[in-house]
Amino acid sequence: MRLAWLVLALAACTASPAPVSLSETWPSQAGDFEDVNQDWTRRATLRGEYQQALEVFATFRSPAWRAARAAHEIRMRNLHGGAAEAVHAAARTAAEGDYEVALVVTTYERSENDLHRGDRSVWRVALVDDAGVETPPMKIVRDRRPPDILRADFPMIGDFATVYIATFPRTAAVLRAGARRVALRMWSVRGAVELVWAAP
Repeated sequence: MRLAWLVLALAACTASPAPVSLSETWPSQAGDFEDVNQDWTRRATLRGEYQQALEVFATFRSPAWRAARAAHEIRMRNLHGGAAEAVHAAARTAAEGDYEVALVVTTYERSENDLHRGDRSVWRVALVDDAGVETPPMKIVRDRRPPDILRADFPMIGDFATVYIATFPRTAAVLRAGARRVALRMWSVRGAVELVWAAP
């Protein structure tokens, strides 16, 4: 699986990411989780004068992503009946709430990997809708699960990466009928990157 993500990362340097549906509608059928996870993950790098200053993978937890993740969990845990329905219901509830984007961040200067510091971070992050309106996160927190669990969920994670969950208000309305593009913009004095999810 890690090899597959390395291939994905290399491909991202030379090919445009696959388009995705920017609808807020819950899918009628859950897709294969590995495929859906790749479809909703973007990668960007920022190079400084002499070295790579930043690498970030961003996975938008869209309704399609949550449906696939719930189906994957149900299958992996061999859940049935009420237990399976509870996982499915929790995923639908989460999809109707605020937007979440999982970030796997690596910085050349370890001290700059500090998104959890909020306004004191050297980085600024925003969701950008297709009209160019920026919405800052309500919060960004570290994913403090054990490393082996993080690696299972984020095969691209490196030895010096930190995983964060960025939460944005639902009022940003970046997933809606007719939406053509949503981006995650991340910047500091070192420069900026933008990770884009575009509709077909």
